[in-house]
Amino acid sequence: MLGFVVNPIAGMGGRVALKGTDGVVEEAIKRGAKPVSPDIARKFLSSLKSKPFFLTASGEMGEDFLEGFDFKAVYYSGERTSSEDTRNSVRRMVEEGAELIVFVGGDGTARDVSSASDVPILGIPSGVKMYSSCFAYSPERAAEIVHAFIEGRSSLKEAEILDIDEERYRRGEFSVKLYGTAKVPYIEGAVQSAKAEYSGGDEESAKEEIAEYMVEEMEPDTLYIIGAGSTTSAIARKLGQEKSMLGVDAYLNGKLVAKDLDENGILQLLDEHPKAKLIISPIGAQGFVFGRGNQQISPEVLRMIGKENVLIISTPGKMASTPELHIYTGDKEMDDSFRGYVRVLTGYGRWKMKRLI
Repeated sequence: MLGFVVNPIAGMGGRVALKGTDGVVEEAIKRGAKPVSPDIARKFLSSLKSKPFFLTASGEMGEDFLEGFDFKAVYYSGERTSSEDTRNSVRRMVEEGAELIVFVGGDGTARDVSSASDVPILGIPSGVKMYSSCFAYSPERAAEIVHAFIEGRSSLKEAEILDIDEERYRRGEFSVKLYGTAKVPYIEGAVQSAKAEYSGGDEESAKEEIAEYMVEEMEPDTLYIIGAGSTTSAIARKLGQEKSMLGVDAYLNGKLVAKDLDENGILQLLDEHPKAKLIISPIGAQGFVFGRGNQQISPEVLRMIGKENVLIISTPGKMASTPELHIYTGDKEMDDSFRGYVRVLTGYGRWKMKRLI
């Protein structure tokens, strides 16, 4: 038997640039955020090759998505669900004999699930960040892992449960904390690594080289949308401009024109400035270029910019520990159009070819 629990609010803060949803659900809704988890849950379930028996929670925490499956609701939540509901539902599933807890959510959900479970867990990514290593790369890959687990073809590995303080994160302060570990079913190439940070003299020098090259190559009257991270922040410093470390900013002719943009803000600027480029840096070790922490760069945004105008930058140290790059925006056509080998700028005029999958 498998446990199945959905965090119905996970990921709602992504496209509206809230960097998460903890404590800001009403603000996310006010900004026009829509639920993310239901679609992710359905993609996972529709990708399953078999129909296991599920233990789940009531309503939008699981039961609503299991039509066509055999299941038993073992926990009933109120209309407004909470992290306590997640923990309590998982405890009930374990008591009822669940051998694996499959959950839809982000790092906060991973913390809740892992704290309440003494059986293996597997995350289906629907949050904003997902730095923990208990997540499949996508709902489709999660279905592959579950199938392998049922057939006894998966091994178990120790996964790190990581999370950040979202209040500090929204203020531009970045600090990842290890909250524990959990057993996760594993098949090669389907479960992501934990996020890693890179620092030191060589890395800092590489950031400065990348920034110098990018600034020299910037074209006049072209809107440059620059993603989050310390590598991209070096470009703003070289321009003598501000940069929101954890947000998406826009620059024109060397000047900051908009800071910490959400999806709608980016789309409006692209309407005004059809000549545009996007500079992005992947998440360390995980390799995600799009789909983790930058959901405001949506499929609609990428269509307007065009693949040919996306510039990927990374330090050599980060690339050395990142075997492949990844994309998962939820739009298969868009993701497929980006897949293949791409160039990554790793120093002053130095490029490395990397596979984007």
